[in-house]
Amino acid sequence: MRSPEEMIEGYRSFRRGIYKEQAQLYETLAAGQNPNVMLIGCADSRAEPSDIFNAAPGQLFVVRNVANLVPPYETGGGQHGVSAALEFAVTALEVEHIVIMGHGGCGGVQASLSAADDKPVGQFIAPWVELLNQARDKVLAEKPDDLQTALEFAGVDTSLRNLMTFPFVAERVKAGKLHLHGAWFAIALGQLYWRSADTGKFELIEA
Repeated sequence: MRSPEEMIEGYRSFRRGIYKEQAQLYETLAAGQNPNVMLIGCADSRAEPSDIFNAAPGQLFVVRNVANLVPPYETGGGQHGVSAALEFAVTALEVEHIVIMGHGGCGGVQASLSAADDKPVGQFIAPWVELLNQARDKVLAEKPDDLQTALEFAGVDTSLRNLMTFPFVAERVKAGKLHLHGAWFAIALGQLYWRSADTGKFELIEA
């Protein structure tokens, strides 16, 4: 979509099509939500979680930001948007699964790599993607053939580790009430890779 007018026309199509077919579902959802999965993904317009997972309204509690990052737990000043959403999903909605989903060609990851060349990107982007610094430096030291993809994978791992710094997450994971997962979506091919809990490797999901 390129304009508000197109958005409005899209809404009209939604009312005539999807909403008409799912009116009962929306009426039920108005009473409250009960998703079992929280997904933390990138704000990139090409990686739409509900499309990728064929999810209906109410099935995914989604948070999207630059490079699908979760900051570590801390209680200092500042605005904690991701942390607030995480707290709500875990303690109020009591989701049983959290999925961190990265994707190919991530601009936030590109910004992190650019900063390594002393070319920081953006007043707000540059400090945000500093969350990737440790992972980025490790990837650069290993010198993989594809730095971008390697850091996209490592970024998912970073967010998974940071999740465990939140006491309410760690407590539920250790009790077996909450499970953490990693995924990566290849945009050009429409392929999903799932992170193995045993090996930490990202494995292609056969369609």
